[in-house]
Amino acid sequence: MIDENHTDEPPDSRPKGKHREKKTIGPVPNLEEHVKSDWWKGIFNRLYLKTDGDVVDDRQITEREIDRIVQILHLEPDAKILDLCCGQGRHTLELVRRGYNVEGLDQSHYLIHRARSTAKKEGLPVRFREGDARRLPYRTDTYDVVLVLGNSFGYFDSVEEDLRILTELRRILKPWGRVLLDVADGDYLKEHFQPRSWEWIDDAMFVCRERSLSLDEQRLISREVITDVDKGVIADQFYAERLYTPEALRRLLERADFSGITFHNIATESQRNQDLGMMERRHIVTAVLKKDWSTTKTREQERTKHVAVMLGDPAKPDALKPSCTFDDDDFYTIGQMKAALRERAGYRFTFLCKHDTMIPDLLKLKGKVDYVFNLCDEGFNNDPRKELHIPALLEMLDIPYTGSGPQSLAFCYDKSLVRGVAKEMGIPVPDACFITPGDRTYAVGMKFPAIVKPNAGDSSYGITQKSIAHTIEELSDIINTLRTTLGYDRSLLVEEFLTGKDISVGIIGNPSGYCTVLPVIEEDYSALPAEFPRICGYEAKWLPDSPYWKIVSKPADLPEKTEKTIVRCCLVLFERLECRDYCRFDWRLDEAGNPKLLEVNPNPGWCWDGHLAKMAKYAGLTYSEMLGRILKAAEERFGIEQATDVQETETESSPLDLPRQAA
Repeated sequence: MIDENHTDEPPDSRPKGKHREKKTIGPVPNLEEHVKSDWWKGIFNRLYLKTDGDVVDDRQITEREIDRIVQILHLEPDAKILDLCCGQGRHTLELVRRGYNVEGLDQSHYLIHRARSTAKKEGLPVRFREGDARRLPYRTDTYDVVLVLGNSFGYFDSVEEDLRILTELRRILKPWGRVLLDVADGDYLKEHFQPRSWEWIDDAMFVCRERSLSLDEQRLISREVITDVDKGVIADQFYAERLYTPEALRRLLERADFSGITFHNIATESQRNQDLGMMERRHIVTAVLKKDWSTTKTREQERTKHVAVMLGDPAKPDALKPSCTFDDDDFYTIGQMKAALRERAGYRFTFLCKHDTMIPDLLKLKGKVDYVFNLCDEGFNNDPRKELHIPALLEMLDIPYTGSGPQSLAFCYDKSLVRGVAKEMGIPVPDACFITPGDRTYAVGMKFPAIVKPNAGDSSYGITQKSIAHTIEELSDIINTLRTTLGYDRSLLVEEFLTGKDISVGIIGNPSGYCTVLPVIEEDYSALPAEFPRICGYEAKWLPDSPYWKIVSKPADLPEKTEKTIVRCCLVLFERLECRDYCRFDWRLDEAGNPKLLEVNPNPGWCWDGHLAKMAKYAGLTYSEMLGRILKAAEERFGIEQATDVQETETESSPLDLPRQAA
């Protein structure tokens, strides 16, 4: 939303000699009209740590605030603590340094990444997660204390949404658990807010602020115009925070069944000592939750989830399949998947495969299912170019779903685009030439042999033993054949044909938590006749009578340095391309053993005998457990409460079970 020019790249990586376009809307008569309801999703980035750094990024201030909190709560060493809306983790980390058992959660990916990086540098044993405070990914009766610090309460449009947070805290707190809120003094700020101010943030950046009360005088509306002396305006952002009076906050806590509500003083400090805004005067509010332990029946009900499984439509043609329709192997694969899902305790599944009635079917299920398990890699109406239409539809209907979103699928469907992103990030790719539909001459500019493939495609469609060219004449023939087969409106990619090991890497997880890098596998071509080119193309996946059906996958035998490089590149690409929950990356080594990226497969093949399942098997996971890991990765991202069995599996680590920040 805000800071439209924001980038996480270091300044030196941007084009030299170019100033960023000015981003400001000029004078605004009514600030409230420009505040988005989800303003908090975009504002907490690197600029936030600059504009508010005098308070929120000062180690000494944080230490004194923790001193005060420990004093007020009389914290016990074995108390289990959640730092909710933890930001970059300044309070969480300080408590961990003092030996407390604390976790942190925040919605800002940027700040959580900062928190994890700091913890890793200091070697601190602490977990940080991304999530929504209104739907917490924690079990009932888990925490002794929940902290909501740094004036992080009151961001939503309605009081009811703030109440929803307190209701979630009531659920996850143990009986006699306590909550501590650090909130602005609403009475004071209504009378003393600064309508206009400006201050230098550092030697090159300053911020101008405007403020006004909302129409109902219950929120303070703020605008920040951040300016760099060299680049001009770099952000023009609006936000709003609720001004809770002590009495209003007391009533809200009582509605959430808290009692023993007490207000305490806390000092606000700043090295710049200029405009403190909402931090100018604050209260600390504590309350106690007097409740009974949740019953076993309630716990079981909380772990039972209703999931709709989205599949391709067996009644419609499918051009990628050899018979252009679903056959016995497809129905067997679907049967294996259903059997594997039946093994997952705590779930019930509804299967959707009729695309003609997909929208009304989903509308009937909306609100009745927890989310959709999107296994429709065939695409809407079995059109692979419409694979992204399924998640786009689910987003329009506001139904959570597993797997990558439409933007990620659009990125990765275009092989040339993925190559460009990888090259920009310094990740090696094969030499290649992009051929548009209208090209009639081919200055490929690379050594032969070369492989020709559709630039946009799925399931190795169009890639066969006849796709390898050794001369310019063979290249021309292959291109003409592909155009006849695929259509003259399709772009093609001509790549150098790499002759080293054929490698695949699978990942299950998300940047918001932990990810598992499955054992790396390679294709074993030893059973293939010598005259056949070593590729794992269409014949290997779809034609049982082909010699390529003899190809098997085995654990990759790679030098440690090579494997680490490949895994590291996959992790950063996973995040850069906005992949989610699970993904597969295909690589190949050149003749000298150097790895080069071929393509990225978001929502890769989920079948029982596919590459992902093979990797999972080498990791000691059954097919059912693999599907369960994908479900749990999505649930952690959604903020759905984790079941007991998942908490246990997370402790089963291997050398390649890496936190996301390891990338």
